[in-house]
Amino acid sequence: MRKLVYFIAASIDGVIAGPEGEYDFYPTAEPMVEHLRAEYPETTPTHVRPLVGMPLDTPNKRYDTVLMGRGSYQPALDAGVTSPYAHLRQHVVSRSLPETADPAVTLVRADPVGLVRDLKREDGLDVWLCGGADLAGQLLPEIDELVVKTYPVVAGGGTPLFRAGFAPRAFTPVDVRAFDHGGVVTTYRPA
Repeated sequence: MRKLVYFIAASIDGVIAGPEGEYDFYPTAEPMVEHLRAEYPETTPTHVRPLVGMPLDTPNKRYDTVLMGRGSYQPALDAGVTSPYAHLRQHVVSRSLPETADPAVTLVRADPVGLVRDLKREDGLDVWLCGGADLAGQLLPEIDELVVKTYPVVAGGGTPLFRAGFAPRAFTPVDVRAFDHGGVVTTYRPA
């Protein structure tokens, strides 16, 4: 059975985006970037691959499907990109998006839990939950693994990792990879 994996960047204080959706405040370092490209190549958007020297036909290693909320999909639309992860099956969960401008992107208006359960029953690689906080909050009981890229910065406000009601769920770290600039990639599984 496939897993739902929330693979996400966050600040030390658990912010995934600034108050206006900013995500360019994370301090990066080449060793961490190289690790992420090698271990999670499918998380590099298709249109960005040539810009960073990654072949367009780089094989998917962990995920073959991506699930995004509107806020995660909107930056691509704002840049004129209608299919940001053309190398993956793409689902956008949104009640406010009127339609998708690309037939390769499936718009899901309701029942993201049902969608995830259906996707998990299919054969294939795992399903990447790209964000955002509202969708992650709705899907928290379905998340089988968290991969949190924590960057050494405090945002002070913005969008949290999860937006949901108070319902603690314990996770256990199963892998931690630290980098010289202070960034850490931690993999968690439900306790």
